[in-house]
Amino acid sequence: MPFAPLHRRRFSVHAVLAAASIAAPAVLRAQAGGRVRIAVGGQSALYYLPLTIADQLGFFRNEGLEVSLIDHAGGALALQAVQAGSADVCCGAYEHTIRQQVAGVPYRSLVQLGRAPQLALGASTRTWPVRSVSGFKGMRVGVSAPGSSTHFVAGYWLTQAGTPLNGVSFIGVGTGQSALAALRQGRVHALCQSDPLLTLLEQRGEVRLLGDLRSLKGTQEVFGGAMPGACLYAPQAFLQRQPAQAQALVHAMVHALKWLQTAAPADLMRAVPSDYLMGNRVAYLAAFDKVRETLSPDGLMPVDGPATALRAVARLQPELDPSSVDLGRTYSNEWVRRAKLKFNL
Repeated sequence: MPFAPLHRRRFSVHAVLAAASIAAPAVLRAQAGGRVRIAVGGQSALYYLPLTIADQLGFFRNEGLEVSLIDHAGGALALQAVQAGSADVCCGAYEHTIRQQVAGVPYRSLVQLGRAPQLALGASTRTWPVRSVSGFKGMRVGVSAPGSSTHFVAGYWLTQAGTPLNGVSFIGVGTGQSALAALRQGRVHALCQSDPLLTLLEQRGEVRLLGDLRSLKGTQEVFGGAMPGACLYAPQAFLQRQPAQAQALVHAMVHALKWLQTAAPADLMRAVPSDYLMGNRVAYLAAFDKVRETLSPDGLMPVDGPATALRAVARLQPELDPSSVDLGRTYSNEWVRRAKLKFNL
C-alpha cells in the first residue's frame, strides 16, 4: 500500500527559505531557555535511548530548558501531535522530513540519534510458520502505528521481496508491552519493532527473525547505503521562531550521545527507567550491545544518508519524482557542529 503523506498543508517558499537560516551564537545565548514539548513515538524503545538519557540525566536542564516528553504509540502519531500544535518538536525517523516536504510541509532534522533504523521483523513461531518475507500474503503485521517508521520499513522489506502490499494488513499495536500482547494473543502474525522487544522475543523463541536492521552491515545490505534512523526534527517555523532553543536541544542530545559512547552496563541501568526493561535486564543489555554501534557518535547526518532515505521513500511512493525533493532543506549539521565544539567532539 502506498505511504501517503500525513498532512497536506503547504507553506510558501519564502517561509521555508527564511526558516532555514540559523541564528548567530550571540543571539542564541541571549534567547536560550524556556519550555519545549517533544513528541516521541514509543520512548521506552532503544531507538530513542539518547533522548531518554538527555532527559533522565538532566542534560536538557543543563541547557536551561524545561522539556516535556509526550509519548505516543508510534512515530506517525508523534508527528501528528506536532502538526496539531500540541508539541513543538518531534523525535522520530528522518524519512518523515522527506515525506512531509513532498506534502509541502517543511521540517528539518537538527541532530541524528541513530545511523540505522534499529528495527527487526519477526514472525510468530506459533501462529505463522513462514521463513521469508515472500510468504507474507494474508499476514497481519504489527507496527507501532500506521505511517510510522515500523510501517515504512516493513513495507520496504515486503516490496523488496516482491510481496504485494495490498495482500498484507498492517496493524497498529504500539510498542513494548502492548506489541508483545498483540503477538501473544494472535492479533498479529508478525511484528516490525525496535529493541528491547525483538531481542526478548528472540531469546524466548517466540519469533523467527526475517529481517534485521539493528546493525550497520545489515542496513547497508538492505538499503545500499547508510540509512538514517531516529533524529530530532522540527517545523521550520519553530526553528525560525526559537533558534536558541533549537541549539540548546542539540547541545543536550550531543551530550547524551557522547555519554553513551563510554557508558557501562551499570551506568545504563541507573539511568534508564526500570519499566523500560520489560522485566528482563539481561535481554535489555543484550539488545543494547546489539544496537550500540548504530548510535550516532556525534549527531551528524551520514554523508549518504539523505539520498539513501529518498531512494527508499521513492520505492514506496512510485508517484514521487525524487528530483523534486530538496534534501538540503530536510536537515542541517550546523547545530551539531556548534555542539561538537562545546563538548570537544
